[in-house]
Amino acid sequence: MGKTLFDKIWDAHVVRNVEDGPTQLYIDRLYAHEVTSPQAFDTLRDKGLKVFRPEKVVAMPDHNVPSDVPAGNEGTGKMDDGGACLSIADPVGRRQVETLKRNCKEFGIRYFDMGTKDNGIIHVVGPEKGLSLPGMTIVCGDSHTSTHGAVGAIAMGIGTSEVAQVLASQCILQTKPKTMRINIEGTLPQGTTAKDVALYIMAQMTTSGATGYAVEYAGSTIRHMSMEGRLTLSNLSIEMGSRAGLIAPDEITFDYLKGREYAPKGDDWDKAMAEWRELKSDNDAVFDKEVTYRAEDIAPRITYGTNPGAGIAIDGHIPTLDEVPEVERPQLLSQLEYMQFQPGQKLEGVPVDYVFLGACTNGRIEDFRAFASVVKGKRKAKDVVAWLVPGSWAVRQQIIDEGIDRVLQEAGFELRLPSCSACLAMNPDKVPAGKLAISTSNRNFVGRQGPGARTILASPLTVAASAITGVITDVRKLRE
Repeated sequence: MGKTLFDKIWDAHVVRNVEDGPTQLYIDRLYAHEVTSPQAFDTLRDKGLKVFRPEKVVAMPDHNVPSDVPAGNEGTGKMDDGGACLSIADPVGRRQVETLKRNCKEFGIRYFDMGTKDNGIIHVVGPEKGLSLPGMTIVCGDSHTSTHGAVGAIAMGIGTSEVAQVLASQCILQTKPKTMRINIEGTLPQGTTAKDVALYIMAQMTTSGATGYAVEYAGSTIRHMSMEGRLTLSNLSIEMGSRAGLIAPDEITFDYLKGREYAPKGDDWDKAMAEWRELKSDNDAVFDKEVTYRAEDIAPRITYGTNPGAGIAIDGHIPTLDEVPEVERPQLLSQLEYMQFQPGQKLEGVPVDYVFLGACTNGRIEDFRAFASVVKGKRKAKDVVAWLVPGSWAVRQQIIDEGIDRVLQEAGFELRLPSCSACLAMNPDKVPAGKLAISTSNRNFVGRQGPGARTILASPLTVAASAITGVITDVRKLRE
């Protein structure tokens, strides 16, 4: 019987199978940020250990990094070399960033400092620099590590104690998950993006529908999807409970990676390509579960509740009590009470207070191009607060090089500095209590964007349309 892509990568990295226990798995790349790494480094100190293979580790701050442009630097985006952490007002956040920098210096780890060209959200920087490559095993103390699976890798979020394991041994003890293939076939309708595909899958499968599985995305829709779109899709794999989400590498992957800073060069590239072309599920591979969806059924989507699976087509309505099983009605009512919505309500036309473009879900150049294509020649709604935050300094520079920043400025928007920003309430970009934000980020949990904040998840196109009108807007109708 043939092997799945996941099995091929997993089996190639097994160091030892523990009898009646987990697998000792070799890890090719560990990413570390300021929030989940301090205790791991302390563990090494307590045990008198060094980092086993520091060249396999890359670290950078992102969660606590402020996105506002410091006074005097408007229009330049420049910040002092590494001194930007001094602008973090929150003492806990500032300490986390300073601790990461100190730990990396002590243990000899590659560190991309705040305000430098190499910095950004770790799940954006990894692929764009060619640090994440096909066939790798990749881990980080962050749930959205699944993003890197888009290049054809096994990428998993891990806990702090597991980060310490990898630092000390370059291995991790892990139970092998089951495998699932999700096929998307057909051509996506106008206005539908990879973000909508992910929200659709979650609504169909629920946020626990892939628990215990590693998911491979396949089908004609995926094969024609851009690399940025694939990264978005893989990023949201964790939101349906899956351990990892990966996509077989192909010409789109290779074109994206070729020439990247840390990608193989010359003969090494040719050798790598020969190996990467074999990274695909065999025709006779059997998955533990397989589902198929039609691209034509996927319209632009928004969420209405407090988990990413609570979503509808943008021109649809929130489920009525009669449309959900009786056992699920209390949960629906609880979510709607927090969101200040009603069963059966249509959300088109509901006023929004904040819009957010960014995060490791949608902070890439393609997302800013999409946003700019909608707002070009128009003006931001007067009462809407907009945070447009690139996922890395490289993305920000590309936005400037392509003139997208001028399009945004003419439409009344400000381009901010790279950061996790309003994805989560760990930096100054917090949505005030009771305010409604429409966001390209990955989670709409209670208080995720700020205590009492209400969040609707959507694609960059939908967020852009809503930023112009000031209400939840179907981009297809705005373009008519």
